[in-house]
Amino acid sequence: MAEQQFKRNIAYKFRIGDILLGKPIMDGERFSFLELGDRKIVRVNVVGNIIDKFESESEKKFSTLTLDDGSGQIKLKSFGDDVDKFKDIAQGLTVVVIGVLRYWNTELYIAPEVIKEQDPKYLLVRKLEIEKEKSKNPVQVVKEQIVAVKDKILGTIKDAEPEEGIEVDKIIMNLTDVSPAIINQEIQKLLEEGIVFEPRPGKVRYLG
Repeated sequence: MAEQQFKRNIAYKFRIGDILLGKPIMDGERFSFLELGDRKIVRVNVVGNIIDKFESESEKKFSTLTLDDGSGQIKLKSFGDDVDKFKDIAQGLTVVVIGVLRYWNTELYIAPEVIKEQDPKYLLVRKLEIEKEKSKNPVQVVKEQIVAVKDKILGTIKDAEPEEGIEVDKIIMNLTDVSPAIINQEIQKLLEEGIVFEPRPGKVRYLG
C-alpha cells in the first residue's frame, strides 16, 4: 500500500500550447491537477528553448526560467536549494524539462525536477512525436475547449460595448480559469480576423 501511495504521477509529454489550454482544478486554495480532455495532469515532460532567466539577489533564493517551444511559453520556477541545481542552465539552451505543475495567482507554471540540455533538433522530434500521438488518439475535448475559450473572450468584449470597449487586463482578471497567454493569443486572432479592433493599445472593442 505504501508503495502505491508514493507512486510518482506520470510525466505526460505535451507541447506548451496544449498545457495552457488545460483547466486548473483547485482543492480550496490548493492546486490539485490540470484537467486536459479526459486526463488529470500533475507532472509534465516538455521540450523548449530557454528564452529568459532571472535569479533573485535577495536572501530568499528564487529563480525563473521562461521556456518557449513555438506553441507557447511557460515559466519554470525554483526555490531554495533547488535554485543551485539549475545554475548552469543558461538562456539560449534547448532543454527537456520534467516537472510538477503549479498554479498560483492565476499563473500556471512548472516546478522543475529535471532540466537536461538537448540538441535543438529535438524540438522538431518532440513536435512530430506529439502530432503522431494526437493522430492516433485525437482529443476532441481540447478542440471544444479552444472554441469555448474564444466564445468566453468574445462574449466579454461584446458585453463591454456600452462602456465602449474593455481593457485586455480586465478580461484576464475576469476569466480567472483561462491562462493569460491563451487570452492574449485568442485576442490577437480576433484582431487578425477583424472581429474586434483596438481603439487604443491594450483596449478592445467588438466590430460586429
